[in-house]
Amino acid sequence: MTAAHVTALGGRTGAAVLADEDVPAALAVCAADPVGSVLASSRLEQAALTGLRRAGGELWGYAEDDALLAVCWVGANLVPVLATHDDAATARALAAFADLGRTRGRRCSSIVGPAEGVLGLWSRLRGSWPAEREVRASQPSMVIDHEPAVAPDPAVRRSVPTEYDAVLPACIRMFTEEVGYSPASGPGGPYEQRVRLLIEQGRSFVRIDPGGGPWRRPRVVFKAEVPAVAGGVAQVQGVWVDPERRGERLSERGMAAVVEAARADLAPTVSLYVNGYNTRAVRAYQAVGFRQVGEYATVLF
Repeated sequence: MTAAHVTALGGRTGAAVLADEDVPAALAVCAADPVGSVLASSRLEQAALTGLRRAGGELWGYAEDDALLAVCWVGANLVPVLATHDDAATARALAAFADLGRTRGRRCSSIVGPAEGVLGLWSRLRGSWPAEREVRASQPSMVIDHEPAVAPDPAVRRSVPTEYDAVLPACIRMFTEEVGYSPASGPGGPYEQRVRLLIEQGRSFVRIDPGGGPWRRPRVVFKAEVPAVAGGVAQVQGVWVDPERRGERLSERGMAAVVEAARADLAPTVSLYVNGYNTRAVRAYQAVGFRQVGEYATVLF
């Protein structure tokens, strides 16, 4: 693969922190695998408009003879993207990124993306960075690019800003169940701002059931977000069903509604990744029409 001139490397072979002018070359690397790279490319598309600093991260690149072969988006998450299928070049890229990571230190809360890059990078960084809390080595990467196979839930819709106080607790419960700790940091905190922004962007989907009796308020019983959209792919995250309502197929019909809306308004291909051990969720997504196209991995700190 060839790419535009990489200014930070100037024709050399190796890894370096890239600059704003290198973002188009990095997006060309991501285009080789739109589904696998969507977490990185969604931030890089923002960086192409606003600059890397305002996009909230750092961009690493690995080049050989001025051809950019791999990049890493480094923000709250570190996302490696490899555009070479040559095993030797992949190994060289990962070794170079590990050297750069040891020099710059860990600032991310996770390493996430296609499993080859994530696990290969972490195997080279382990011992140099603080120990991981957990490694999720097998997370099927799934897509759907057609109408869902089940009827969408008509009660699932985009949330609106006035529902933030109902949506936030459901988001916190989902995150805590999934990751093992609460992301809440108080009004105006980064997680709270993220939830609010996704609602404002029309990328937060919910089913809110009305309360019954004077002590029960309306509550979110299904929710999902679409935070990453780039390269014709919209990635769904944060799928959650209230524990009291599980077993009612809310996830299948809810996801069908999210897929229908996302394909109409955001991107023709909808993707997600799921823990391989969560066989119930895998079956639910398959019922909607998702198929596996790869494998993600996540290293949690």
